[in-house]
Amino acid sequence: MNGPARLDEIDIRLLEMLQEHGRTSQHDLAQAVGLSSPAVAERLRKLEERGIIRQFTVLVDPRRVGRDVTAFIFVGINGSHHYPAFRSSVARHPEVLECHSVTGQGSHILKIRTDSTSTLEGLLAEIQAWPGVQWTTTSIVLSTVKETSALALVPRPRTADAAATDGAAVAPAR
Repeated sequence: MNGPARLDEIDIRLLEMLQEHGRTSQHDLAQAVGLSSPAVAERLRKLEERGIIRQFTVLVDPRRVGRDVTAFIFVGINGSHHYPAFRSSVARHPEVLECHSVTGQGSHILKIRTDSTSTLEGLLAEIQAWPGVQWTTTSIVLSTVKETSALALVPRPRTADAAATDGAAVAPAR
């Protein structure tokens, strides 16, 4: 499918509710959006079929299961011909939660969670030995201000500050 999927207000509300609490019953979803439970079930099925809902999952508190160290590792790779092997190596390591191809510093950034800095050090040694990896730069997270996987599905209204940076005329505040 090209471009973003078209979602009506009911689809958006269902997705927002499920992002907030994935175990909301179809009955409760139906009541909230004013549809029958079978109609909600059909909408959810279509959202899954269209790939909008990728999966239903559980968010585990990393600290409660001993994964206290979060780090971001920037990786510089010597040529794009090494990317397939790099991506394959990433896929084999459960400590790597995310891998993004980026512009700027490095070619990829990895989000890692481990139980200790010594485990992180060992993982770094492995990554640095992967074919094509020229260098890594690691930032260890000291604290997290915000971490979410929920997407804002409705565009936020533009603020006066945003309009001003675009050069648009802004009415004075009253």
